[in-house]
Amino acid sequence: VQLQASGGGLVQTGGSLTLSCAASGRTFPDNMGWFRQAPGKEREFVVAISGSSKYTIYADSVKGRFTISRGVDKYSVYLQMNSVKPEDTAVYFCVLSLGDYAPKSSDQFYDYWGRGTLVTVSS
Repeated sequence: VQLQASGGGLVQTGGSLTLSCAASGRTFPDNMGWFRQAPGKEREFVVAISGSSKYTIYADSVKGRFTISRGVDKYSVYLQMNSVKPEDTAVYFCVLSLGDYAPKSSDQFYDYWGRGTLVTVSS
């Protein structure tokens, strides 16, 4: 399984950005999501979606601002980031958990991690 993330970059406070992640090597849509790690801070959960897209969970810090969705191919996910804040600055990691179930926020549930993509929010 490989995860290819893209879409990071520089955005102004209050702006929007969309991250994409494509999974390869699977024949069944699995749970996918995003974690992030800000400079000098621990990695934290952001959002996840179940394989069937029936369930989503969001960190409180991004609720109402970020939206995760699955592509029509079912093996890609998108993270629409709106009303971004300087505290959203971080390296964002796409993750995949084998299976289709109510997603979890703990990193122990995720089997595969992509290379991070940097999001920088300027104030």
